[in-house]
Amino acid sequence: MDFSAMLYRRPALVSSGSSKHSGSFEPKALFSVNSNSSHSFRIPGIPDALSFDKIIAGGTCPPMTCRDFMQYLLYVEHAAENLQFYLWLRDYTERFNALTENEKALSPPVPINPLDPRLGPKHGLRSGNRATQFLSNAFSSPSQQLAVPSLTKANPFTTPPRTPDSSGGSGFEQGNLAIEPFSSVESVGLNQINHKQMAAEAYQSIGMEWQPFSVHPFREEVTRVVAIYIAEGGPRELNVSSRDRVATLRGISHTTHPSAFNPLKKTVEDALRYQAHPNFVRWSICNGNPPRVFFARCLGVGTILVGLMIGILLTLSNCSRGWRVMAAIAWIIGIATLFAAYKGMCVVLHGLHARHIRPWELWADEEAKDSFGSKEPLESQAIPNSYEDEPWRAQYENRNLIRRIFDKQVWIEEPALRQIQDVIFLQSMIVAVIASAVLSAIFVTVPSGGYMS
Repeated sequence: MDFSAMLYRRPALVSSGSSKHSGSFEPKALFSVNSNSSHSFRIPGIPDALSFDKIIAGGTCPPMTCRDFMQYLLYVEHAAENLQFYLWLRDYTERFNALTENEKALSPPVPINPLDPRLGPKHGLRSGNRATQFLSNAFSSPSQQLAVPSLTKANPFTTPPRTPDSSGGSGFEQGNLAIEPFSSVESVGLNQINHKQMAAEAYQSIGMEWQPFSVHPFREEVTRVVAIYIAEGGPRELNVSSRDRVATLRGISHTTHPSAFNPLKKTVEDALRYQAHPNFVRWSICNGNPPRVFFARCLGVGTILVGLMIGILLTLSNCSRGWRVMAAIAWIIGIATLFAAYKGMCVVLHGLHARHIRPWELWADEEAKDSFGSKEPLESQAIPNSYEDEPWRAQYENRNLIRRIFDKQVWIEEPALRQIQDVIFLQSMIVAVIASAVLSAIFVTVPSGGYMS
């Protein structure tokens, strides 16, 4: 690590200062920069070994892997769709770049200005005349006239089914191994969506009078992405501004080139890099669950009070002043425990280099864990982004307080995370020694009471 152990501070908690559809983040307002590039922002408290790019690339160990990041966004921040879309776009860009030049020529890059009037009607104009819409609806297939069903089950680790490549495969082998568990799984919920109808309504909402050409590479896959992530009311609608949504839809209506997603990419990536990632690192530093951390705080306060009682009794007695220093033992233990608990750590768990297992990990389906890395769809194991109906919630709520405090533990495999926790423990010991020395000096200088022999 390239930071001083004495001055290290955890990443600051970044709250979402924007409501739904409020636009992209402004990293310059949050962190200092070293260059004009948005990727050169150095977030204080995060070492290079735990950087966003390294986590996404699969260069970290549990509990700092991309899967752990996804679970944090799903169960803690409730914004898993950002990472789901980012991983899909990252893999989609690689597969698009692997196409032949003739196939790429069918989908040229979008113009520099996605709001160029040449791309179509401006936002706010009427979406075609009613006669055209009536004829289109009258002669459309019955499946396109069905209402869009509500999504009840959707796997948080999956992206829309991919378009087969020219070799007849799914293009899966061309994806990055770091996103393999998240991009290879399909669910019934996503396949139940009438994605063509939702995409058509999205195009009409911005004034587009025609449907995109099907000759574009990956057009079917892009249509599914529009219905799931971009269309208003989609099952995983992204938290983006109306301007970015309109610019992306206009670009997608003309091409399937990855540059058409640039307006959304910047918003989603900024949210992941400068809000979700720092909060994930800060949250992962805590090695105990909330009941255990609260218990550690109470234990620290209690130990400090015991030390004060010992110091007071020795001061009131006829014992020599040197005996009063014995209270410093309790003060050091109590203050160190309280300081570490303030940082979200339990010193006992830190001594074991362990952490509590998360509630959703306690009752995880082992078969589902093993199959996340496979290429077969898991229709029977679809997990929605909304986890209110998951069985582990009721089971964990019925768990008594004592079992929560002394819950199951697991070894922390990530060396960089263990090193951060070592630094925090060292800081707590230094603070405890200094504070105990001050308290001991105060008690030693007080004259003896002589009330106890």
